[in-house]
Amino acid sequence: MNVSQTDKDITIKGGEIVSKMLAAEGVETVFGIVDSSLSPLCASFESNGITLISPTHETNAMHMAGAYARITGHLGVCIASKGPGMANALSGVAVENAEGNRVLLISSAAQSGNPDADPKGVYRYLPQLDATRPITKWNSTVSSMERISETMCKAFRLSHTGKPGVVHVDIPEKIMDMDGPFDPSWIRDPASYRSLDPMAPLSELVEKAADMLTQAKFPLIHAGTGVIHAQAHKELMALASFLEAPVSTSWGARSAMDERSDQSIPMIYLAATNEVRNKADVVLTLGSRMGETDWWGKPPYWAPPSRQKLIQVDLDAAVFGFNKPVNLAVQADVKVFMERLLETLEKRNPDMNLEERREITGEFKKDCRARRSQLDKNLQDGSIPMASAHVPQICQQIFDDDAIMVIDGGNTTIWGLFFHQVRRPNTIVGTPKMGHLGAGVSQALGAKVADRERQVYCIIGDGAMGFHQQEIETAVRYNLPVIYLVLCDKQWGMVKMNQLFTLKPIKTLLMKTLSPAESINTDLGETKFDQLAEAMGAYGQRVSDPKKLGGAIQAALDSGRCSVIHVDVDPVKHMWAPNLRDFKDLHAEPAG
Repeated sequence: MNVSQTDKDITIKGGEIVSKMLAAEGVETVFGIVDSSLSPLCASFESNGITLISPTHETNAMHMAGAYARITGHLGVCIASKGPGMANALSGVAVENAEGNRVLLISSAAQSGNPDADPKGVYRYLPQLDATRPITKWNSTVSSMERISETMCKAFRLSHTGKPGVVHVDIPEKIMDMDGPFDPSWIRDPASYRSLDPMAPLSELVEKAADMLTQAKFPLIHAGTGVIHAQAHKELMALASFLEAPVSTSWGARSAMDERSDQSIPMIYLAATNEVRNKADVVLTLGSRMGETDWWGKPPYWAPPSRQKLIQVDLDAAVFGFNKPVNLAVQADVKVFMERLLETLEKRNPDMNLEERREITGEFKKDCRARRSQLDKNLQDGSIPMASAHVPQICQQIFDDDAIMVIDGGNTTIWGLFFHQVRRPNTIVGTPKMGHLGAGVSQALGAKVADRERQVYCIIGDGAMGFHQQEIETAVRYNLPVIYLVLCDKQWGMVKMNQLFTLKPIKTLLMKTLSPAESINTDLGETKFDQLAEAMGAYGQRVSDPKKLGGAIQAALDSGRCSVIHVDVDPVKHMWAPNLRDFKDLHAEPAG
């Protein structure tokens, strides 16, 4: 960024320096709530070409920033005020860091200089840096106005280095509001403090990977969220097609590729997924630590290391061999790696038995189609209130193929994922690693801010919607026509299911449900979400009949406004989600 020499005579506030640095970094949108301690920062946003989007709760600002980063591939930025603002933001910090979304959190602080000084008093009861240290990549405080530039440059650099996550910079209120002479050298071009080019792999490692994949009898590509963060969807499709290799994904990377592809083995077909992972003799893992949502990389879900070689590619060297021994570790951006690997393979024109690979994958695809037929029997249920399977299926019929589906936690997650087919990359947002309830409300808003041309809808339970239903007003205020489909069963369904099997397993299996007196505070009262939406200026409608759901969705789209569709679902059927046992099993790490 070029700054005139005459600027040296300008007096500037600390918050304005931060704003200028954000603009130089290319930041165009910031999420958060303003208070007096953040005013010097926020007052200069407009003059620096930055738009401030303010929800009604700081944790939702974090979720908006995280979804924005996931959809765009750019840095999401969030602000939070000292004390209560930061306390509110903490759950969002934990979620977005766990999901690996690239977010910079800037907070104000009551302390000046030493963060441990005078810990008592108004706004001082939360040790902000201590609170975020375990749930961020890095955090630091700004010790003086002269150190703002140094600290922010480091924050930007670390935000773009290694595994994406949350970086937190805490700026004392006095420094944020301090006046001082402006030094033009503080505002620097990003190329002066971080690499603008994604990390490339060593050429010899690319060659070794090419050898292993071409010599394999049946290779498998396993995609983690690193593929999505790198926006490497085209490269994944091209590589899978060239190798005739099937592709599995983690739960978080479910939208890494078009599931209509001949190579895609979607996660929802768990038996086929387990079998293909056991069949593969070489696995290329891209941007995954092989953790919980990858079934730990261990038997019986994966072949043992004695008969399965692993190539692991990741920005973060710390994940190599995390749960599964690695034969070849490649530290690199997965997109660049796949580009280099394809170039190498195309130059070689390797001799591979592609027909045999194609035939084996074809058999697994047959298994997927057979399971699809079994699952779709749920759609024959025309009862009122409706079976939950109808909601994602009818959404798929009406919304565009590139619409972004935000799926919230609980049983709703399972119904949403098992009755949805990914047709465009990067079209699913959720919290598979944290399983966080309520985050979907604001994730949908962040996704819409990220791409206003694409349709965005959120499938969420009534309990989860109750966490942050007030953000409907935010959607109305900023003209964000997100559509919420609230599946109302008037209970904490997943919690209730766990209780029933713990307390009375035999009776549960026989009766499918128990009376409210036989469970512990898992039943909820009714909230009329359609009326709540209308009270906030949104469009609302209530539906119980699956035959009327499509018309309600279309009416919501035609309204051009944020819309809430209250969907009455059968509480017993909703609780018995498909493959529920398998879904729960992934939380228990297999031995070995």
